[in-house]
Amino acid sequence: MRRSLLLSLLILLAACQPKTVLIETEQGTLCLQPLADDAIRVRLAPEGTRRLEELIFTQDVKAPKFSVERSDGSVTVRTARMSAEYSTATQTMRFLDAGGRVLLEERPGGRSIVPAEIQDEPAYAVSQTFLSPEGEHLYGTGQFQDGYLDIRGLTRRLTQVNTQISLPLILSSHGYGLLWHNYGRTDFNPAESSVTLSPASESGASETVNATGTAGNRRERRFFQAFTGEIELPADGEYALLFDVGRTMARKQYLAIDGEPVIDITNTWLPPTAAVKVRLSAGKHQLQAEGTRGDAPAVYWRETDATTTFASPVADGLDYTVFAGSADEVMHAFRRLSGPVPAMPDWIFRYIHCRERYDTQEELLTAARRFRDEGIPVGTIVQDWQWWGKYGWNAMQFDEDKYPDPKAMVDELHGMGQHLMLSVWSKIERSCEVGREAAEKGYYIDGTDWIDFFQPEAAAYYWRNFSARLLPTGIDAWWQDATEPENDDLKGRRIGPDRIPGEYYRNAYPLKVIQAVCEGLRRDQPDRLPVILTRSAFAGIQRYGAVTWSGDVGNDWATLRRQIAGGLGQMAAGLPWWTYDAGGFFRPGDQYTDPDYQERMIRWIQTAVWLPFMRVHGYQSRTEPWEYNPETERLFKAAITQREALLPYILEQAARVWKEDYTLMRPLVFDFPQDGQALQEDCEWMFGPDYLVCPVTEGGVNSWSVYLPGNEAGWEDIRNGTRYEGGRRYDVPVDLEAIPVFRRLR
Repeated sequence: MRRSLLLSLLILLAACQPKTVLIETEQGTLCLQPLADDAIRVRLAPEGTRRLEELIFTQDVKAPKFSVERSDGSVTVRTARMSAEYSTATQTMRFLDAGGRVLLEERPGGRSIVPAEIQDEPAYAVSQTFLSPEGEHLYGTGQFQDGYLDIRGLTRRLTQVNTQISLPLILSSHGYGLLWHNYGRTDFNPAESSVTLSPASESGASETVNATGTAGNRRERRFFQAFTGEIELPADGEYALLFDVGRTMARKQYLAIDGEPVIDITNTWLPPTAAVKVRLSAGKHQLQAEGTRGDAPAVYWRETDATTTFASPVADGLDYTVFAGSADEVMHAFRRLSGPVPAMPDWIFRYIHCRERYDTQEELLTAARRFRDEGIPVGTIVQDWQWWGKYGWNAMQFDEDKYPDPKAMVDELHGMGQHLMLSVWSKIERSCEVGREAAEKGYYIDGTDWIDFFQPEAAAYYWRNFSARLLPTGIDAWWQDATEPENDDLKGRRIGPDRIPGEYYRNAYPLKVIQAVCEGLRRDQPDRLPVILTRSAFAGIQRYGAVTWSGDVGNDWATLRRQIAGGLGQMAAGLPWWTYDAGGFFRPGDQYTDPDYQERMIRWIQTAVWLPFMRVHGYQSRTEPWEYNPETERLFKAAITQREALLPYILEQAARVWKEDYTLMRPLVFDFPQDGQALQEDCEWMFGPDYLVCPVTEGGVNSWSVYLPGNEAGWEDIRNGTRYEGGRRYDVPVDLEAIPVFRRLR
């Protein structure tokens, strides 16, 4: 058949897919579906592919009115606020706003849909490359630990792991958002060139660390290993590198090029990959990596260019949605289709006190009473893991030897104006009562202790036990820990009643867990607003009111700064509720006497005042203010008091989140999309419409560089009333009393 015939357009309003435009192409049938006036979905599914459950766009939204315009060389689908054009000559899509300005366009030849195989089952590997013009800034893909907020040109691997939350949505400074509609692993700007590093030598050095694991607190000995390799680059330029340690979780991420470190992160647990952009010259470069015994590191690289690519090695076809509009408009469109954020109770926005861990009911109540007696305003106190004691992991039963009357504990907290949050897991020890029955019924993911929430019967069983065993205590909030699940345990396994390869849904497990818990709470406690904290998330989880935090991070200055970029990256990917372990989860053994650590801790805590939720936590730590020296205690209490004073403002802005699809913690692209300098700031944000937050992320300083975005009326330092013009950078004085925060003048 002649090429002209192959490219002939069969434009149909299909009876089986109403409000959909179908275009026949060489790669298959391209489906264009206007979902809203400002959202158009693009799909291309080859014949015979597995059809997956719709997990993201779950809302019943009336299809918009649109027109279809045909010419010899193109097809245009036009809504009230945007249009999508298909070119027959280049076989590409481009998207325009209502005024005809190009927002986004596919690169000619940039689409790939090829057969693949996963667990002996046919699938497809898909990728799509888009043009990214000079001057564009891109944000999103979730919470990562690489420290980048602007991710244009960066290479990332989107998988779920402790401290990394993968959300396949990006936001552009050019006025659009893009959702890559895939539930499995996604590669953002994948690099095709790679080298596997070779073991060089074991230094003989080792360390023993206190670590958490799926069996509880433990000590782990780690032996350090060096690795080397070489790359040869064709030209001078900027290169994006992805460093992969070759295991499900890393202990150390260290990569040097020609002796100069470009990645240097150490923590008890780390994601398996880390990304960096560096300028390199043409020719050969020596790579040196450090890790631990058992690592199998590789380095992937690509020269950055004016493109953005999404790719997934396992898919049922090409599937993405483009949203047109400002950052706030993109968030509104995304949540309108994937579900609005539900209301939250006022008390959860007050100070949340947590530590790892209270060991008994009396120990927790003793701390709560002291908070009350000292007049420290606490909204929630948290019981971390292992409250199940002798009954086994997450047996959903308190060990009465240590917690003789959980309901009385909750009642006493309520009498003091406090609330209780309890850590509950999606894994259950198989030997406990609940676990034995779950195993008999086949409710586990094979070879793991994780419940298979893709089985409706398994999810219902989990919730029945949760409801019957825990809800009668009156507990107010639920901390769903390790919802990734830990160790990437969907990979290589089959899930659901149809035994689907887990790779298809590899990133969506937290969504199914939180859905089961939230829907159960709404059904069994209709008079309460659910409150759920989760360590992992996926696109659409905001409809269940999920709050995320940044996982088991360290406490150093660089880690603090990386948390800010990670949290803002999540905001740009559509999920509005986020916090971190203020003070760092992993803390030094001398934290109660080390002045350097206490300075860092105070900066973590002062910054947390200006997060959607303020929460302190720490591994094997007594995190209460009175555990530290008098000056640190005073500053700690002052930060909690400042949070309490902000509560009316926070509640007002939080209500906008569920009423208007607002974003409370705002990357500067939300409010200053035309300010080129503001778009590059990765450690400042607007907290609601009024406050610019500029955290201090270094120790021992008495001045701090801040950029105040262009604002005609200027800015006022809330610490001292000093006024500044906008659109300029300033060195402002700082002391330990508070971080710089500026009120936007009007």
